[in-house]
Amino acid sequence: MKHIVCMGELLIDFIPNEKGLKLKDVTGFTKYPGGAPANVCVAAKKSGVNAYFLGQVGADAFGDFLIDTLKNEQIDTRFIQQTEKAKTALAYVSLTKEGERDFMFYRDPSADQLYKSSQVPTNILKSSIFHFCSVSLCPYPIKNAHLKAIQYTKKHNGFVSFDPNLRLSLWRDHEAYKKVINEFIPLSDLLKISNDELEFITGETSPEKALSKLFIGDVKYIIITSGKDGSTLYFKDLSCIKVGGFKVTPIDTTGAGDVFIGSFLAEMAKKDLSFDHESVKEALKTANAKAALTTTKYGGISAIPSEADYLSFIHSQSK
Repeated sequence: MKHIVCMGELLIDFIPNEKGLKLKDVTGFTKYPGGAPANVCVAAKKSGVNAYFLGQVGADAFGDFLIDTLKNEQIDTRFIQQTEKAKTALAYVSLTKEGERDFMFYRDPSADQLYKSSQVPTNILKSSIFHFCSVSLCPYPIKNAHLKAIQYTKKHNGFVSFDPNLRLSLWRDHEAYKKVINEFIPLSDLLKISNDELEFITGETSPEKALSKLFIGDVKYIIITSGKDGSTLYFKDLSCIKVGGFKVTPIDTTGAGDVFIGSFLAEMAKKDLSFDHESVKEALKTANAKAALTTTKYGGISAIPSEADYLSFIHSQSK
Protein backbone atom coordinates (compact mmCIF):
# COMPACT_ATOMS: atom_id res chain seq x y z
CA MET A 1 0.00 0.00 0.00
CA LYS A 2 1.33 3.42 -0.94
CA HIS A 3 1.99 6.00 1.75
CA ILE A 4 1.01 9.66 1.43
CA VAL A 5 3.42 12.61 1.41
CA CYS A 6 2.14 16.19 1.65
CA MET A 7 4.18 19.34 1.05
CA GLY A 8 3.47 23.01 1.68
CA GLU A 9 2.28 25.31 4.40
CA LEU A 10 1.90 24.36 8.06
CA LEU A 11 0.48 27.38 9.85
CA ILE A 12 -1.68 28.83 12.60
CA ASP A 13 -5.33 29.61 11.86
CA PHE A 14 -6.75 32.27 14.16
CA ILE A 15 -10.50 31.59 14.15
CA PRO A 16 -12.77 34.42 15.39
CA ASN A 17 -14.71 34.04 18.61
CA GLU A 18 -17.63 35.87 16.97
CA LYS A 19 -19.41 34.99 13.74
CA GLY A 20 -20.96 37.26 11.17
CA LEU A 21 -18.43 40.08 11.59
CA LYS A 22 -15.92 41.48 9.14
CA LEU A 23 -12.33 40.77 10.08
CA LYS A 24 -11.76 44.37 11.18
CA ASP A 25 -14.64 44.10 13.66
CA VAL A 26 -13.67 40.80 15.31
CA THR A 27 -12.56 41.34 18.92
CA GLY A 28 -11.03 37.97 19.73
CA PHE A 29 -9.54 34.88 18.08
CA THR A 30 -8.64 31.32 19.10
CA LYS A 31 -5.49 29.59 17.86
CA TYR A 32 -5.86 26.41 15.76
CA PRO A 33 -3.24 24.36 13.89
CA GLY A 34 -3.77 24.26 10.14
CA GLY A 35 -2.50 24.66 6.60
CA ALA A 36 -4.17 22.76 3.77
CA PRO A 37 -1.43 20.15 3.09
CA ALA A 38 -1.07 19.51 6.83
CA ASN A 39 -4.84 19.00 7.11
CA VAL A 40 -4.68 16.50 4.24
CA CYS A 41 -1.80 14.69 5.93
CA VAL A 42 -3.64 14.26 9.23
CA ALA A 43 -6.87 13.23 7.48
CA ALA A 44 -4.98 10.50 5.62
CA LYS A 45 -3.33 9.27 8.81
CA LYS A 46 -6.66 9.18 10.65
CA SER A 47 -7.98 7.08 7.77
CA GLY A 48 -5.35 4.44 8.46
CA VAL A 49 -2.57 5.23 5.96
CA ASN A 50 1.02 6.20 6.75
CA ALA A 51 1.44 9.92 6.07
CA TYR A 52 4.41 12.28 6.07
CA PHE A 53 4.71 16.05 5.92
CA LEU A 54 7.46 17.96 4.10
CA GLY A 55 7.92 21.63 4.87
CA GLN A 56 9.27 24.24 7.22
CA VAL A 57 8.12 26.34 10.14
CA GLY A 58 9.83 29.06 12.11
CA ALA A 59 12.18 28.42 15.02
CA ASP A 60 9.53 29.99 17.24
CA ALA A 61 6.76 29.07 19.66
CA PHE A 62 4.17 28.67 16.90
CA GLY A 63 6.48 26.36 14.97
CA ASP A 64 7.08 24.24 18.08
CA PHE A 65 3.32 24.08 18.67
CA LEU A 66 2.65 22.88 15.12
CA ILE A 67 5.31 20.17 15.23
CA ASP A 68 3.97 18.97 18.59
CA THR A 69 0.46 18.93 17.11
CA LEU A 70 1.48 16.67 14.22
CA LYS A 71 3.39 14.39 16.59
CA ASN A 72 0.23 14.06 18.68
CA GLU A 73 -1.61 13.08 15.50
CA GLN A 74 0.94 10.28 14.93
CA ILE A 75 2.49 12.04 11.93
CA ASP A 76 6.20 11.35 11.31
CA THR A 77 7.70 14.84 11.77
CA ARG A 78 11.38 14.11 11.10
CA PHE A 79 11.13 15.82 7.70
CA ILE A 80 9.78 19.13 9.05
CA GLN A 81 12.50 21.78 9.18
CA GLN A 82 12.72 24.88 11.38
CA THR A 83 14.43 28.14 10.40
CA GLU A 84 15.32 31.41 12.07
CA LYS A 85 15.21 33.28 8.75
CA ALA A 86 11.43 33.82 8.90
CA LYS A 87 8.50 33.28 11.26
CA THR A 88 5.79 30.64 11.15
CA ALA A 89 2.90 31.66 8.88
CA LEU A 90 -0.32 32.97 10.45
CA ALA A 91 -3.81 33.17 8.94
CA TYR A 92 -6.62 35.24 10.45
CA VAL A 93 -10.07 34.05 9.47
CA SER A 94 -13.49 35.69 9.63
CA LEU A 95 -16.62 33.53 9.55
CA THR A 96 -20.13 34.19 8.27
CA LYS A 97 -23.00 32.84 10.33
CA GLU A 98 -23.04 29.84 7.94
CA GLY A 99 -19.37 29.10 8.64
CA GLU A 100 -17.96 30.38 5.33
CA ARG A 101 -14.58 32.10 5.53
CA ASP A 102 -12.49 35.11 4.60
CA PHE A 103 -8.71 35.12 5.13
CA MET A 104 -5.90 37.51 5.92
CA PHE A 105 -2.42 35.95 5.91
CA TYR A 106 0.80 36.98 7.66
CA ARG A 107 3.52 35.56 5.41
CA ASP A 108 5.58 36.95 2.51
CA PRO A 109 7.84 35.49 3.34
CA SER A 110 7.08 33.05 6.09
CA ALA A 111 9.23 30.09 7.05
CA ASP A 112 7.38 27.62 4.80
CA GLN A 113 8.04 29.74 1.70
CA LEU A 114 11.80 29.52 2.24
CA TYR A 115 11.85 25.72 2.10
CA LYS A 116 14.43 24.82 -0.58
CA SER A 117 14.60 22.02 -3.12
CA SER A 118 17.87 20.92 -1.49
CA GLN A 119 15.90 20.18 1.70
CA VAL A 120 13.53 17.71 0.00
CA PRO A 121 14.14 14.15 1.32
CA THR A 122 13.64 12.27 -1.94
CA ASN A 123 13.70 8.71 -0.54
CA ILE A 124 10.33 9.17 1.18
CA LEU A 125 8.79 10.05 -2.20
CA LYS A 126 9.46 6.63 -3.73
CA SER A 127 6.21 4.78 -4.49
CA SER A 128 4.25 7.50 -2.68
CA ILE A 129 1.08 9.48 -3.27
CA PHE A 130 2.41 13.03 -3.31
CA HIS A 131 -0.14 15.78 -2.61
CA PHE A 132 0.23 19.55 -2.88
CA CYS A 133 -1.81 22.77 -3.13
CA SER A 134 -1.38 26.15 -4.83
CA VAL A 135 -0.74 28.38 -1.80
CA SER A 136 2.93 27.39 -1.79
CA LEU A 137 3.48 27.89 -5.52
CA CYS A 138 4.33 31.57 -5.09
CA PRO A 139 7.73 32.82 -6.38
CA TYR A 140 9.77 31.63 -3.40
CA PRO A 141 12.16 28.65 -3.00
CA ILE A 142 9.31 26.29 -2.07
CA LYS A 143 7.96 26.41 -5.62
CA ASN A 144 11.12 24.73 -6.92
CA ALA A 145 10.94 22.28 -4.03
CA HIS A 146 7.53 21.24 -5.32
CA LEU A 147 8.87 20.75 -8.85
CA LYS A 148 11.68 18.55 -7.55
CA ALA A 149 9.29 16.47 -5.43
CA ILE A 150 6.82 16.01 -8.30
CA GLN A 151 9.52 14.97 -10.76
CA TYR A 152 11.07 12.52 -8.32
CA THR A 153 7.69 11.02 -7.42
CA LYS A 154 6.84 10.45 -11.07
CA LYS A 155 10.20 8.80 -11.80
CA HIS A 156 9.84 6.42 -8.87
CA ASN A 157 6.47 4.73 -9.23
CA GLY A 158 4.49 7.50 -7.51
CA PHE A 159 1.16 9.21 -7.98
CA VAL A 160 0.67 13.00 -7.87
CA SER A 161 -2.44 14.74 -6.48
CA PHE A 162 -3.10 18.49 -6.79
CA ASP A 163 -5.76 20.59 -5.07
CA PRO A 164 -5.47 24.26 -6.17
CA ASN A 165 -7.36 25.31 -3.01
CA LEU A 166 -7.60 28.94 -4.16
CA ARG A 167 -6.55 31.73 -1.80
CA LEU A 168 -6.89 34.86 -3.94
CA SER A 169 -5.97 37.17 -1.06
CA LEU A 170 -2.40 35.81 -1.19
CA TRP A 171 -1.77 36.97 -4.75
CA ARG A 172 -1.82 40.61 -5.85
CA ASP A 173 -1.63 39.49 -9.48
CA HIS A 174 -4.48 37.05 -10.05
CA GLU A 175 -3.42 36.40 -13.64
CA ALA A 176 -0.01 35.25 -12.37
CA TYR A 177 -1.79 33.02 -9.86
CA LYS A 178 -3.94 31.48 -12.58
CA LYS A 179 -0.86 30.97 -14.74
CA VAL A 180 1.09 29.08 -12.08
CA ILE A 181 -1.90 26.85 -11.26
CA ASN A 182 -2.25 25.95 -14.93
CA GLU A 183 1.49 25.31 -15.06
CA PHE A 184 1.19 22.62 -12.36
CA ILE A 185 -2.11 21.00 -13.43
CA PRO A 186 -0.53 18.92 -16.26
CA LEU A 187 1.99 17.50 -13.79
CA SER A 188 -0.69 15.85 -11.66
CA ASP A 189 -2.36 12.45 -12.01
CA LEU A 190 -5.40 13.56 -10.04
CA LEU A 191 -6.87 17.05 -9.80
CA LYS A 192 -9.31 17.96 -7.04
CA ILE A 193 -11.15 21.21 -7.60
CA SER A 194 -14.23 22.79 -6.05
CA ASN A 195 -17.19 23.79 -8.17
CA ASP A 196 -16.66 27.50 -7.46
CA GLU A 197 -12.99 27.38 -8.52
CA LEU A 198 -13.65 26.17 -12.07
CA GLU A 199 -14.34 29.54 -13.64
CA PHE A 200 -11.27 31.27 -12.19
CA ILE A 201 -8.91 28.51 -13.30
CA THR A 202 -10.39 27.70 -16.73
CA GLY A 203 -12.41 30.79 -17.66
CA GLU A 204 -15.42 28.52 -18.22
CA THR A 205 -18.69 28.47 -16.29
CA SER A 206 -19.80 25.14 -17.76
CA PRO A 207 -18.23 22.10 -16.02
CA GLU A 208 -18.15 20.23 -19.35
CA LYS A 209 -16.15 22.98 -21.08
CA ALA A 210 -13.95 23.39 -18.00
CA LEU A 211 -13.12 19.68 -17.95
CA SER A 212 -11.84 19.79 -21.52
CA LYS A 213 -9.28 22.39 -20.37
CA LEU A 214 -8.30 20.42 -17.29
CA PHE A 215 -7.71 16.99 -18.80
CA ILE A 216 -4.26 17.91 -20.06
CA GLY A 217 -0.79 16.48 -19.61
CA ASP A 218 -0.72 13.62 -17.10
CA VAL A 219 -4.17 14.28 -15.62
CA LYS A 220 -6.14 11.01 -15.49
CA TYR A 221 -8.84 11.82 -12.93
CA ILE A 222 -10.64 15.00 -11.88
CA ILE A 223 -12.79 15.36 -8.78
CA ILE A 224 -15.20 18.27 -8.58
CA THR A 225 -16.52 18.90 -5.08
CA SER A 226 -19.82 20.69 -4.51
CA GLY A 227 -20.02 21.09 -0.72
CA LYS A 228 -23.22 19.69 0.74
CA ASP A 229 -24.23 18.39 -2.71
CA GLY A 230 -21.40 15.87 -2.74
CA SER A 231 -18.65 15.14 -5.24
CA THR A 232 -18.07 13.74 -8.72
CA LEU A 233 -15.04 11.96 -10.13
CA TYR A 234 -14.51 12.24 -13.89
CA PHE A 235 -12.43 9.99 -16.10
CA LYS A 236 -10.69 11.14 -19.27
CA ASP A 237 -13.58 9.95 -21.45
CA LEU A 238 -15.80 12.25 -19.29
CA SER A 239 -17.69 9.32 -17.80
CA CYS A 240 -18.20 9.98 -14.11
CA ILE A 241 -19.16 8.67 -10.70
CA LYS A 242 -21.23 11.02 -8.53
CA VAL A 243 -21.95 10.57 -4.83
CA GLY A 244 -24.27 12.82 -2.84
CA GLY A 245 -23.27 14.72 0.27
CA PHE A 246 -24.39 14.53 3.90
CA LYS A 247 -26.62 16.99 5.69
CA VAL A 248 -25.07 18.62 8.76
CA THR A 249 -25.25 22.01 10.46
CA PRO A 250 -21.89 23.63 9.68
CA ILE A 251 -20.18 26.03 12.06
CA ASP A 252 -16.79 26.34 10.31
CA THR A 253 -15.89 25.07 6.83
CA THR A 254 -12.12 25.42 7.41
CA GLY A 255 -10.34 22.29 6.20
CA ALA A 256 -13.39 20.48 4.81
CA GLY A 257 -11.95 20.22 1.31
CA ASP A 258 -8.60 19.10 2.72
CA VAL A 259 -10.22 16.38 4.79
CA PHE A 260 -12.15 15.29 1.70
CA ILE A 261 -9.06 14.77 -0.45
CA GLY A 262 -6.96 13.34 2.40
CA SER A 263 -9.66 10.77 3.15
CA PHE A 264 -10.22 9.98 -0.53
CA LEU A 265 -6.52 9.44 -1.21
CA ALA A 266 -6.24 7.20 1.85
CA GLU A 267 -9.16 5.04 0.73
CA MET A 268 -7.69 4.75 -2.77
CA ALA A 269 -4.27 3.87 -1.32
CA LYS A 270 -5.92 0.95 0.48
CA LYS A 271 -7.24 -0.17 -2.92
CA ASP A 272 -3.78 0.15 -4.55
CA LEU A 273 -5.08 3.09 -6.59
CA SER A 274 -7.55 0.87 -8.43
CA PHE A 275 -10.02 3.40 -9.81
CA ASP A 276 -12.78 0.87 -10.48
CA HIS A 277 -16.37 2.00 -10.03
CA GLU A 278 -17.01 0.43 -6.64
CA SER A 279 -13.71 1.56 -5.10
CA VAL A 280 -14.21 5.14 -6.27
CA LYS A 281 -17.83 5.20 -5.12
CA GLU A 282 -16.94 4.02 -1.62
CA ALA A 283 -13.98 6.40 -1.38
CA LEU A 284 -16.12 9.38 -2.42
CA LYS A 285 -18.80 8.43 0.11
CA THR A 286 -16.24 8.19 2.93
CA ALA A 287 -14.60 11.47 1.91
CA ASN A 288 -17.95 13.28 1.69
CA ALA A 289 -18.92 12.09 5.15
CA LYS A 290 -15.63 13.03 6.81
CA ALA A 291 -15.62 16.44 5.12
CA ALA A 292 -19.17 17.09 6.34
CA LEU A 293 -18.23 16.07 9.89
CA THR A 294 -15.27 18.45 9.81
CA THR A 295 -17.59 21.43 9.34
CA THR A 296 -19.32 20.72 12.65
CA LYS A 297 -16.24 21.75 14.65
CA TYR A 298 -13.84 24.69 14.61
CA GLY A 299 -10.43 24.67 12.98
CA GLY A 300 -8.62 22.49 10.45
CA ILE A 301 -6.60 19.72 12.10
CA SER A 302 -8.59 20.02 15.34
CA ALA A 303 -11.86 19.26 13.53
CA ILE A 304 -10.78 16.16 11.60
CA PRO A 305 -12.97 13.26 12.75
CA SER A 306 -11.57 10.08 14.22
CA GLU A 307 -12.49 6.77 12.63
CA ALA A 308 -14.83 6.11 15.57
CA ASP A 309 -16.60 9.45 15.01
CA TYR A 310 -16.93 8.67 11.30
CA LEU A 311 -18.38 5.20 11.90
CA SER A 312 -20.85 6.59 14.44
CA PHE A 313 -21.92 9.25 11.95
CA ILE A 314 -22.40 6.73 9.13
CA HIS A 315 -24.41 4.50 11.47
CA SER A 316 -26.69 7.41 12.43
CA GLN A 317 -27.15 8.31 8.75
CA SER A 318 -28.11 4.75 7.84
CA LYS A 319 -30.99 4.91 10.27
